[in-house]
Amino acid sequence: QVQLVESGGGLVHPGGSLRLSCAASGSMFSMIAMGWYRQAPGKQRELVATISGTGSTNYADSVKGRFTISRDNAKNTMYLQMNSLKPEDTAVYYCNANLIQYGRTWPGDYWGQGTQVAVSS
Repeated sequence: QVQLVESGGGLVHPGGSLRLSCAASGSMFSMIAMGWYRQAPGKQRELVATISGTGSTNYADSVKGRFTISRDNAKNTMYLQMNSLKPEDTAVYYCNANLIQYGRTWPGDYWGQGTQVAVSS
């Protein structure tokens, strides 16, 4: 009913930048919070950054000062600006949204299919 589509991944050199986007679409809903997660090969999925409905943000220590999460509520789109990229940032990045669909009482979590980010010399 609700789809999340990530875009913006790719291959960059260390020190480069990428901007990821996540667009939510489908049935009517009210967004509560969104976040970015990532999973490197052979590793557990980890939280990268979150942004609440009020705009408050949280970041993993490993990306603080380099990544910035933001959202455009009118477009139901979330962004992750990634600067000063390091090889250890290489992972599949997943969009997560916590939202309430129209006519329902409780929120639910939705996930995108991921976008690959590779940082290599």
